[in-house]
Amino acid sequence: MTKHETIFNERGRALTIEEWSHRIDAALEAPEAIGPIVNINDGDAREFDAIFVGGGAAGRFGSAYLRAMGGRQLVVDRWPFLGGSCPHNACVPHHVFSECAAELMLARTFSGQFWFPDIAGKTVSMKEIVDLFRRGRTGPHAVMNYQSKEQLDMEFILNAEARILDPHTVEVAGRRFHARALVLCLGARAKALGVPGEGLKGVYTYESLVETLDYEPGKTAVVIGGGKTAVEYGSFFNATGRRTIMLVRSEILKLLPDGDTRQYVVDRMRDQGVEIVEGATVSRIVDDGHGRVSKVVAKTRDGELEIDTDFVFLGLGETPNSEMAAALGAEIDAATGAVVVDETLQTSIPGVYAVGDLIGAPMEMFKARKSGTYAARAIMGEAISYRPADWPDFLHTHYEVSWLGLGEEEARRRYPNVVTIRMPPVNPNGLDIGLPASDRVMLYAMAKPRMSGFQKILFDGETRRVIGAHHVGYGARDAFQYLNVMVKQGLTIDQLGDMDELFLNPDHFIQLSRLRAGQKTLRDL
Repeated sequence: MTKHETIFNERGRALTIEEWSHRIDAALEAPEAIGPIVNINDGDAREFDAIFVGGGAAGRFGSAYLRAMGGRQLVVDRWPFLGGSCPHNACVPHHVFSECAAELMLARTFSGQFWFPDIAGKTVSMKEIVDLFRRGRTGPHAVMNYQSKEQLDMEFILNAEARILDPHTVEVAGRRFHARALVLCLGARAKALGVPGEGLKGVYTYESLVETLDYEPGKTAVVIGGGKTAVEYGSFFNATGRRTIMLVRSEILKLLPDGDTRQYVVDRMRDQGVEIVEGATVSRIVDDGHGRVSKVVAKTRDGELEIDTDFVFLGLGETPNSEMAAALGAEIDAATGAVVVDETLQTSIPGVYAVGDLIGAPMEMFKARKSGTYAARAIMGEAISYRPADWPDFLHTHYEVSWLGLGEEEARRRYPNVVTIRMPPVNPNGLDIGLPASDRVMLYAMAKPRMSGFQKILFDGETRRVIGAHHVGYGARDAFQYLNVMVKQGLTIDQLGDMDELFLNPDHFIQLSRLRAGQKTLRDL
């Protein structure tokens, strides 16, 4: 063992959550000074069943599951904590920023009315919220280290890079470890733009924003991209009071499968002041002469566009960290960079598995957790089959947005009789109606009805089964993970209408289904 391993081999010593917090902070500040953080049971003579290379959501949950099944695992990560990018610079910060965007939308909508102060024209601090997140993120890291060691009895080496020597051997912290299987949990990184000026100060991705923002951005934010990441962060920048211009190569939010839902989301973004330029290709980011961004230049359908700014956000999605897998000889999808796996999550190399973001979309923590556990089950001899298909999805604008299954356009291509239930209703007389009206949107429903949200559920009129559901508004995510299971089992409008509801949102689906469930021949509502 090295000197560092001897000092920080924590086996047999229980660290409190507070002690873990201090250890993590010190290692983030000076990783080399701290060295590897080791928790290995050298008294266990068993061979490792699996080494998980990467301790994010997939590696941590896969390790815990394999351990629970009686196997022996080792998880290795370059960071001094388990849990990966989600709590550190990916999912959790965007939830923080999205919550701020929702609160600020409410405050700006009713600025100077009721008890709301007048904030018209005022810009609030972005850096303050980034700093708040940066200070608070160590807590979840510490909890996961404590839980993984003291409660889940996982073996790990943290704050150390792994080197894969062959499909069964990993070298880390000066030692070699052998296992029956390797599980690659290497995650993904922000996609690069690939234009001059991309490396200037003031150009950020979701990763670098929370790590390196050290100034208060000015009055204009330029967001490049039109997918989830771009929209979520762009809505936050807009909510802080900055002029926010989104440069989208093709069409914004193409991932939303239902046209009406997409239109509602985009219209409300524009209502909030977000400027969306579709058909825009960024050609360069201009240096101010001191290594900082001063301008973005893009080609648009109407000619060249120049935007003065000191803040640019690249929201281009993610690309899998598949280089290590490729060096090992695993098959890589040429179009996406994802590692190709079969239904057991095994790569083209026997005994080598890949999970989480490494195997491509959807790049969500929830898929990472589940795929990690399924790989563990396969390694331990279970006959499993896993494909991340028909996934309920979500994003945040100033609202929550969730969807499941087909949009109306695709549903009508596949089914001869599509029945829809929607709120607000199609309303030819133009009356502004506050539906759906429910939890946390009642002020909007009473005073700004068109802002109270949007819901649509689709049924196959022949089988009466749910084939798609879409919701924009507060509480939009709450029921969808459960709806997903029931839809896969063939949930019908009659079964949906027979359910008991507790909250209004998103259970309008239940109430409205009751109004039609008694009909022998279904009709739109």
